Amino acid sequence: MKISIGIDVGISTTKIVGLREGKVVKPMRIKATDPVTSLYGAFGKYLYDNKIGLSDIDKVLLTGVGAAYINKPVYGLPTFKADEFLADGLGAQYESKLQKMIVVSMGTGTSLVKCDNNKINHIGGIGIGGGTLSGLSRLLLKTDDFHEIVSLARKGDISHINLQIKDISSKPLPGLPMDATASLFANAQGTASREDIALGLICMVLQSIGSASILSALNTDIQDFVLIGNLTLLPQCEHIFSLMEQIYNVHFIIPKYSEFCTTIGVALQATMIDENDKSRVI
Repeated sequence: MKISIGIDVGISTTKIVGLREGKVVKPMRIKATDPVTSLYGAFGKYLYDNKIGLSDIDKVLLTGVGAAYINKPVYGLPTFKADEFLADGLGAQYESKLQKMIVVSMGTGTSLVKCDNNKINHIGGIGIGGGTLSGLSRLLLKTDDFHEIVSLARKGDISHINLQIKDISSKPLPGLPMDATASLFANAQGTASREDIALGLICMVLQSIGSASILSALNTDIQDFVLIGNLTLLPQCEHIFSLMEQIYNVHFIIPKYSEFCTTIGVALQATMIDENDKSRVI
């Protein structure tokens, strides 16, 4: 059985995954200085590591901002452009085993995709995501290194940054526990530590994304939100989204291959591609 290759090409990072007989074959990510180098580096390493020959490949499907720089078939293989929002939905459905949900793709910004069985539609998004965390960290922490930010945040105390319900009320308010956030960064002082600021930034980004996601489902019966993208790797996700689940009676799900869901969804489009559609062929 041949393998379909899905590739999400970023400007400096490329994610790649193969699907064979409906099963994911070892996702991988590669960094490079430009999208073309990143793509071909990821493709070559993926084939080498998984002992896949060019003759084993059915189709190569591309998405992502870096895909615009690719203007010829990858190694002469049938190469097509994939729909990124459709990929978000298909990948989230595949990984979560759910058919009805809102997919929250937490990338540089955040996009929201509504899935209702075969109906998959992009419904909007917010300009808050990993780019926000990186930019504010550069300004306030003098670093945008993901691992350093996470390490600092592990030692932070959010009560030194956010105003919480317990700061303004002697007892819980209806539906709001004492440690719920009343106002982001409202408790911050000029003497706040780097650790506290790092945790405050992560909480601000994740809570904003969570709130926007929940609001996007108003007037629907959707209660499941599947989180995908690189920000799902933040260890603070578990606590922050668990608290929001309790407050709003919803479910936030982070699937096994959360950072590769879009790439999986790209590969899943292999059977949906019309090879005569010139707008899709590279």
